[in-house]
Amino acid sequence: MVATVKEAITAQQDLQRPELYINRELSLLAFNRRVFEQAIDLHVPLLERLRFLCIISSNLDEFFEVRVAGLKQQAEYGSTQTGADGLTPNEVLRRISQQAHALVQDQYQCLNDQLLPAMATEGIRFLRREEWDTKQMEWLKTYFSNELLPVISPIRLDPAHPFPRTLNKSLHFIVSLEGKDAYGNKGGMAVVPAPRSLHRLIRLPAEVADGANEFAFLSSVLHTYIGELFPGMKVSGCYQFRVTRNSDLFVDTEEVDDLKRALEGELPSRRYGDAVRLEAADNCPEELANFLLRRFELDKEDLYQVNGPVNLNRLITLPDIVERPDLKYPSFTPGLPPRLPQTTNMFKAIASKDILLHHPFQSFIPVVEFIRQAAADPNVLAIKQTLYRTGLDSVMVESLMDAARVGKEVTVVVELRARFDEATNIGIANKLQETGVQVVYGVVGYKTHAKMLMVVRREADRLRRYVHLGTGNYHDRTARLYTDYGLFTCDKKIGEDVHNLFMQLTTQTRTSGLNKLLQSPFTLQPGLLDRIEREADNAKAGKKARIIAKINGLVSAPVIQALYTASQAGVRIQLIVRGVCCLRPGIQGVSENISVRSIIGRFLEHTRVYFFHNDGNPEVMCASADWMPRNLVQRVEQCFPIEDKKLKRRVIDDLELYLQDNTQVWVMQSDGTYLRAPLPGTQRPISAQQSLLDDLAQK
Repeated sequence: MVATVKEAITAQQDLQRPELYINRELSLLAFNRRVFEQAIDLHVPLLERLRFLCIISSNLDEFFEVRVAGLKQQAEYGSTQTGADGLTPNEVLRRISQQAHALVQDQYQCLNDQLLPAMATEGIRFLRREEWDTKQMEWLKTYFSNELLPVISPIRLDPAHPFPRTLNKSLHFIVSLEGKDAYGNKGGMAVVPAPRSLHRLIRLPAEVADGANEFAFLSSVLHTYIGELFPGMKVSGCYQFRVTRNSDLFVDTEEVDDLKRALEGELPSRRYGDAVRLEAADNCPEELANFLLRRFELDKEDLYQVNGPVNLNRLITLPDIVERPDLKYPSFTPGLPPRLPQTTNMFKAIASKDILLHHPFQSFIPVVEFIRQAAADPNVLAIKQTLYRTGLDSVMVESLMDAARVGKEVTVVVELRARFDEATNIGIANKLQETGVQVVYGVVGYKTHAKMLMVVRREADRLRRYVHLGTGNYHDRTARLYTDYGLFTCDKKIGEDVHNLFMQLTTQTRTSGLNKLLQSPFTLQPGLLDRIEREADNAKAGKKARIIAKINGLVSAPVIQALYTASQAGVRIQLIVRGVCCLRPGIQGVSENISVRSIIGRFLEHTRVYFFHNDGNPEVMCASADWMPRNLVQRVEQCFPIEDKKLKRRVIDDLELYLQDNTQVWVMQSDGTYLRAPLPGTQRPISAQQSLLDDLAQK
């Protein structure tokens, strides 16, 4: 026994070696590199390629605002603490700088050398200043005078007008001036903020355009006519710049008595946090670039000079305003499960059998209709729901308000700290409270990320709970863009579990134990580890053992170590990880039985599904949680079983389909790099997303 314990300790130590782990931030950059490959893929429709290019810019903004900002703070405090990968904050920052600079350079090269010429061929043109003809120049000058000039506030820099506070991610121009101003002062510099209220793309009207889709950049118009802002002086230089700031809000939950009020006070500071990145035009002179770096207290590696419009994300509106369906993904109408169109009564349909929806291939309307019917049904006594991300104009929010107005007991757990949605969620909370909804903000110190909806209905002489549990947010717009599962059930034990979870969220007291659900931060991680160990034990006993997990991120060291141990025992482990993955597959003696693939396609893969072979009695679970520390130990999450035999088979078949995908898959190598699977030659091409569209969308 002693020898066995020593061997176990040695094995555990071996599995903690830094070389067995990939850095989280570098893995996130690798994900954005895979997204970039969509932008250069000629099989992707042209305007969708542009959309992918813009998505990278949006992703990088958040990456710098949160992840890089946090690393910079650690480095500033002198921290040498390492993660499982053994890299210090300074080492990670150096590698981020190298990889992010290369990615941004490739972005603009793709824009200039591939996308813009291809769009011009299709009649979608961005006219540069030197390409404007006389009529276009006259029209744009009038546009400048009428639309821009009244809202611009240029600031000439001098002792009385110091360098202004620049808003996070807002476009500005640094302008160098010659000559004397009205007061006899010489030249100098000025800062001109681009009006945030105006679109960055200006569509030229038919009377001056050669086609229906000709555009000028707002930045080009400003650049051309910026001299109008400084009469009597000469503009000798004008260059775009944009600063990204630390946007992670800090609220000391032990020192505040009203989280909503504290967040409302903290939100404005997000606009003016510490600078973490400076973007500037590549023709900006070195002395001006250094001047800006000094002003923002940044180093040279924090400067990203670009050949094109600063902030490519502003181009993301183009596919929506250009009517060229031939250059976009084909439109589709989400389908409905066969039973739902036959009845208008959601409660009758759910009572007869569990219903599983797979968005966006299937419609989100049943979820909206479920709440609408609950609000109008006189037999419904109470509605409880969690809201993490939704919209101020959400139909679901309106239904919750309607239910409260007619006297139903409505309780909504609004997560105020959903990053970058704090202001929206505060607005939703205020709207709900005004109509009598009982609003709570979850648990102090833990974000409520669980996706739960429960309706209590009186039926004959009893109360019955109807439940919806999902892997994604209650957001009708993202339900058309993200892949997610949603389960309707009136299973008594699941209903009791959801009731207990809501009681825990509102009272913050312990539950007496859950019947079928797992939850973070209490039982989900131990439950996962137990199931992984069970598969390992089965493998050791010579039984078939298999794990499939489809998740967005894998970072948790305890889970990774458990997977390594299971692999060593002979368990076949197939991971479908869209984004961050800190596990290294294919290492002899450690993870040779583990494969990792990433699917990047039309829709953002967002489903969290766990499959365990369980000695021939498969266990299938869906969850709101990824396998990351924040999900497993720092948030309130739910994980629910799929028990209906047909629905369970369907989810397993979906997983097998994603494992067979050979057109949109990237395979992770043991060194952390990803290789795109070669397009099939004689093999039948398989796209999981397209196959699901063909099977589930409305014909």
